[in-house]
Amino acid sequence: MTSESKCPFHAQAAGTGTSNRDWWPQQLRVDLLNQHSNRSNPLGESFDYRAAFRQLDYAALKADLQALLTDSQDWWPADWGSYAGLFIRMAWHSAGTYRMVDGRGGAGRGQQRFAPLNSWPDNVSLDKARRLLWPVKQKYGQAISWADLMILAGNVALENSGFRTFGFGAGREDVWEPDLDVNWGDETAWLAHRDPEALAKHPLAATEMGLIYVNPEGPNASGDPASAAAGIRATFGNMAMDDEEIVALIAGGHTLGKTHGAASASHVGAAPEAAPIEQQGLGWANSHGRGVGADAITSGLEVIWTQTPTQWSHHFFENLFKYDWVPVRSPAGAIQFEARDASESIPDPFDPAKKRKPTMLVTDLTLRFDPAFEKISRRFLNDPQAFNEAFARAWFKLTHRDMGPKARYLGPEVPKEDLVWQDPLPAPVHAPTAADIAALKAQIAATGLSVGDLVSVAWASASTFRGGDKRGGANGARLALAPQKDWAINQRAVKVLPVLQALQQASGKASLADVIVLAGNVGVEQAAQAAGVPVEVPFTPGRVDARADQTDVAAFAVMEPVADGFRNVGHGQGKTSTEALLIDKAQQLTLTAPELTVLIGGLRVLGANADGSDHGAFTDRVGVLSNDFFVHLLDMATTWQATDSSAERFEGRDRQTGALRYTATRADLVLGANAVLRALAEVYASHDATEKFVHDFVAAWTKVMNLDRFDLR
Repeated sequence: MTSESKCPFHAQAAGTGTSNRDWWPQQLRVDLLNQHSNRSNPLGESFDYRAAFRQLDYAALKADLQALLTDSQDWWPADWGSYAGLFIRMAWHSAGTYRMVDGRGGAGRGQQRFAPLNSWPDNVSLDKARRLLWPVKQKYGQAISWADLMILAGNVALENSGFRTFGFGAGREDVWEPDLDVNWGDETAWLAHRDPEALAKHPLAATEMGLIYVNPEGPNASGDPASAAAGIRATFGNMAMDDEEIVALIAGGHTLGKTHGAASASHVGAAPEAAPIEQQGLGWANSHGRGVGADAITSGLEVIWTQTPTQWSHHFFENLFKYDWVPVRSPAGAIQFEARDASESIPDPFDPAKKRKPTMLVTDLTLRFDPAFEKISRRFLNDPQAFNEAFARAWFKLTHRDMGPKARYLGPEVPKEDLVWQDPLPAPVHAPTAADIAALKAQIAATGLSVGDLVSVAWASASTFRGGDKRGGANGARLALAPQKDWAINQRAVKVLPVLQALQQASGKASLADVIVLAGNVGVEQAAQAAGVPVEVPFTPGRVDARADQTDVAAFAVMEPVADGFRNVGHGQGKTSTEALLIDKAQQLTLTAPELTVLIGGLRVLGANADGSDHGAFTDRVGVLSNDFFVHLLDMATTWQATDSSAERFEGRDRQTGALRYTATRADLVLGANAVLRALAEVYASHDATEKFVHDFVAAWTKVMNLDRFDLR
């Protein structure tokens, strides 16, 4: 008998077997709200990254990175003895997953360490870059995050090549597990080309699954430079980059380093996530020759753009316009272009005796053959300083776009200039005292605005916050500015603004942003008092009012919600359900599942629906902060029926008489239908939950009101 057959118990590993998602693939992902909790963080709740970074010897760190650039390792030899190109690519690809439509992706959490990004086809060999960085990370420990270190390494590489960067801001805190909330696409195969007509409206940015931007061989590897322009604009446009920034980034990124395509991709092994255990997280083992150095295979392209690939130069544009270009195949069989009749002026990365002809990617030539890109490229050709300035600014934007306002930036190299994409704020001009705040609250209460109106205006202002890129929120009072004042979902809240604006101007004691939040607090306090649980909602003044010229209207426009389950308006479309959008919104607001639950129940009984409807108001005491929503949602005396085939609106009728009792949306009923959310709802529906409900609601409300108060952290 085998040892297994003798044992009365057979080994069953936790998490194996058929999962709930296998049985019910459409199951609501409430678990998304649990990610990046302290249970996965080895540093604990008490660790303060900002404080740790301030103790860092920043100059010594940069010196170590500079030394690392030329410390070529035999296990991954440096091209021309320099890792500059590799580290620039690492930083670019870390930041380049950002998309402004939902604020997700980007460099802010160090996600390149985890799947899927650590194993994307476009990230081949970046696992080596991170291993090269490890001794530096090991030396400085938690004083520098991986997220900051990867971007700083790219900056140091540029500076070491002779380029003057625009600056660097630290403050990106690591997480310790993959982001589960980011939708990278529905494809089931890498490098499946997406519909080019949909790219401009597609939040996923890249033209193909597993790419950062576009296929360097052109759409569907067509080899046609002109046809690549639409995809380039769409993908970079999803990062809020205009044509000038696009040209500067492509040219600047391709001024240094090279691509690698020494042989067929058939020599390349599994990506890190699928590599055998003995490879210890390194992927893409290469069986061609030594597998490294001159034998390296990454993209399959073998392109060196400039005559000085480790020193900053203007050769990219000079070569782009100097030569006629003909299509050729790389040793790996990929389409690229070579300069016709050019001399061999490009140095070989490992053999000083060899020279090559200038080469370009298909998408590089798009900068010459697309009419709009060509005008910018020629201007940069004739004005090197303009190109340098444009690239410096575009690189800074690329690598800092998901960091939020400058209040989050750390370090001695933070640029003083305010940039509109940073959502800048003016200096504070108000310093209300406790007496001023008390007087303002009394004046707000005297306006006669309903609890629902007061709560709605504050929620509309604060709930624009996005945890992914730290944009939005109440600070700045941008609810009163375009485009937010014109959003359909905000029209109820905007109607309240004139009353609050008049009060704020007459008082002169606080900003409009503070008054808006204070109005919501007054509404919550009135509702809690009516419920018999008096509370004082915490309030910290200090918000300021942004100006129109400090507001990037185009970038804010993409933040307009298609649905907001907290305000009970809008619904899902296609494969995305209304309840999935509710979870998505809660995740953007960094809410936990209990916080989502208590906020929904509270906002409904406060009468805060954006359209003024009574959907989900399972109470005859609207404006009272009661737990009626939960009590009546879970009451078996009510039976629910969809009002039409869309199953977005429902009627709740008395089970015995058939009389209509309530109306609801999917965003209401999911709290009773989903097992996890129902378990939470039961807590607040219990007879002993009145005070807990009020205090939990106030805590969650205050969290949302302060999400963008980085000045308090």
